[in-house]
Amino acid sequence: MRKHPPFAISSAAIRFVFVFGSQAAMFAFAGITAFLLRFDFSIPSSYLGDLTWAIPIWVFVKTLTFQLAKLNRRGWRYVSFVDLYRLVLANSIASIMSCGIILLLLPRGFPRSLYAIDFTLCVLGTAGLRALVRMISELTRPPRGAGEKRALIYGAGDAGITLLREIRNNSRLPYRVLGFIDDSPGKQNLRLGGVSVIGQGEEVEELVVKLAVDIILIAIPSATGAEMKRILELCRAAGAECKTVPGLAEVIEGRALARQIRDVAVEDLLGRTQVHLEEEQIRRALEDRVVLVTGAAGSIGSELCRQIARFQPRCIVGFDIAESPLFEIDREMREQFPSVSFCPEIGSIRNRTRLGEILGRYRCSTVYHAAAYKHVPLMEEQVFEAVENNVFGTWNVALAAAESGVADFVLISSDKAVRPGNIMGATKRIAELLQTSLQNGHTKYVAVRFGNVLGSSGSVLPIFKQQIAAGGPVTVTHPEMRRFFMTIPEACQLVLQAAAIGRGGQICVLDMGEPVNILDLARNLITLSGLRPDEDIRIQFTGIRPGEKLYEELGTGLEDTLPTSHEKIRIFASGTMQCFAPEKWLESLRAICERRDLGQLISAIRIVVPDYTPSAGLLKQLIGRTEHSPAVDLKASLLDRFIAAD
Repeated sequence: MRKHPPFAISSAAIRFVFVFGSQAAMFAFAGITAFLLRFDFSIPSSYLGDLTWAIPIWVFVKTLTFQLAKLNRRGWRYVSFVDLYRLVLANSIASIMSCGIILLLLPRGFPRSLYAIDFTLCVLGTAGLRALVRMISELTRPPRGAGEKRALIYGAGDAGITLLREIRNNSRLPYRVLGFIDDSPGKQNLRLGGVSVIGQGEEVEELVVKLAVDIILIAIPSATGAEMKRILELCRAAGAECKTVPGLAEVIEGRALARQIRDVAVEDLLGRTQVHLEEEQIRRALEDRVVLVTGAAGSIGSELCRQIARFQPRCIVGFDIAESPLFEIDREMREQFPSVSFCPEIGSIRNRTRLGEILGRYRCSTVYHAAAYKHVPLMEEQVFEAVENNVFGTWNVALAAAESGVADFVLISSDKAVRPGNIMGATKRIAELLQTSLQNGHTKYVAVRFGNVLGSSGSVLPIFKQQIAAGGPVTVTHPEMRRFFMTIPEACQLVLQAAAIGRGGQICVLDMGEPVNILDLARNLITLSGLRPDEDIRIQFTGIRPGEKLYEELGTGLEDTLPTSHEKIRIFASGTMQCFAPEKWLESLRAICERRDLGQLISAIRIVVPDYTPSAGLLKQLIGRTEHSPAVDLKASLLDRFIAAD
């Protein structure tokens, strides 16, 4: 054990003595100076006795007031305008209290101007002490070292000024800020925090050469995708490294803006506007509740667990069949959210007994159903597995929720459920219809439909990154291929919001913005990697895969759309199972799956999803099966049946 010297004094004790001693001395000095100024530096002998009473009263009352206002706990070297406001307020209260006590003890009092002079001197003195400490702190800050980078900050707004302040306060950030760049003509030549706005975006290349700039820090969290792309192109053309600061959502999760400086990501180029959540509404739906998340180890399911944990549920039950990923999310949740109970449970959504067991044991009040097979080309080859998991699995979870008295059931759906051209989309549309058919006034069933999420397992972004790391080529199916994209956190936040807004028996559709050209996405990602498309990394077109469309949709003209209280969420009235009861239709579908009858399966799906169009790849499978069956003559009729226009 380390031994301390017998008379060692801690830094906290030294700080305490300095703070209280310097302030008490300043309060006494302000009182004496007020008397001297009032009486032209010749205090009448009749007031000298009163002065000896007034000084202790002023020092005691003002010191006590500052302590109760917790002004002495705030770091003086970080003094700001907010602290100045609090100083004025505390001095006002202390002066009024001191005046009252003095009038009570000394009935004749002092000339009224004395109180005003004392108040003014105290405000100037307390603010001056803190400003002096901050100035000394900045002058004595240790040097940054030889690895310092010469930097420009692109963006002279609030984020840029905050970034400059934090760079100055943190000697471990290896940047020397030479100036601001801003596209606003009104900000040119202004000095902000002692640093000048020295040019606009078009002048970046010239400034980089002139000032020998190493790095450009982009501090415009509100920039659109087009604006970020333009800024990135200007920085790349200038040959300077560039990084960016995050938007508000990322800052909330971290502790300091400057510590989150990162490389420009492809997400920054999508132009996704900041999600504003009605958090109180979500909190009412989740706080102190037991929440079950199926598919909890997947990209969407795991992020749902993280987002739900922010609203302090009583317990989150993570249900998934994948053992190792479930182990990882369990470990992460325990580390990141120790105050929230996370219970990992292994099982399949195809197992009704297991589902009933989990729901009964934990008495869940909310279910987020994210478990599904989602990869379109793979599901075109594994048709029966897709149906058994996405259709029967969803029915199992939805029915078990109703039987267990779950209050809210939320289905994670897909834009591929709109006029589906593949099995994955068709099964998602059936899942929407099935859960809606259970709406009976008890459990509230809501489906949330959205498009692709960047960075999810198996999505295009990690595939592109792997291909770039390997030196290419980057494979794109078609030059006109377009998809809707949002980030995983944004999607999950809006899912929580939609679940709180939905009234039951509805499909909520998230605003996905404008569709993104996949070829542009590939080119942008290559550029962000510091390489040149078609020169350093080749782009290769591979052709549209089975079940894929060139364009995805989020809704159809046949569905009635209604706005909600949230600008990024709209409501579609879901259709119901027509002609047949769901149980009877599912029983027939199960028998078809057991027989592995692909033709009958397609027919059964089209009964409830009439706008489903089987893909060419699936029809080839169907034709191949008929050629090996006795009913070879059915080949032409099958083609007429499934390809003919409706």
